[in-house]
Amino acid sequence: MNLDSIKNNKLLWLGRVLMIIPAFVFIMSAYMKLSGSPQALQGMVAFGFPDGIMMPLGIVELTCLIIYLIPKTSVLGAVLLTGYLGGAICTHLRAGQNFATPLIIALIVWGSLYLREKRLHALLPLLR
Repeated sequence: MNLDSIKNNKLLWLGRVLMIIPAFVFIMSAYMKLSGSPQALQGMVAFGFPDGIMMPLGIVELTCLIIYLIPKTSVLGAVLLTGYLGGAICTHLRAGQNFATPLIIALIVWGSLYLREKRLHALLPLLR
């Protein structure tokens, strides 16, 4: 193994480890919505959403996450998760709350994908 392949292997594994963070966040969020958690319902109502929207949002979250976790569809999944998180950022801004958490999760989604997916290096040549 040469130094480049060792470096690439380490970056690949770093991307895989970082991928766990948004996966955990979306799994927990979807679980709370799909289980009908009173805390999730209270949060949805506080943001002005009707209580009947929890189940569809939980399904959307899980679907986007699954697409993101499958290597062949991970770029599409990242785009979908970014759209979902964009809606979360807009919701937080509308409610006058801090939007840092969904923004950070979106950055981790793309950062971990960039480290795992060599096709993105041609589009965004950040690493040399």
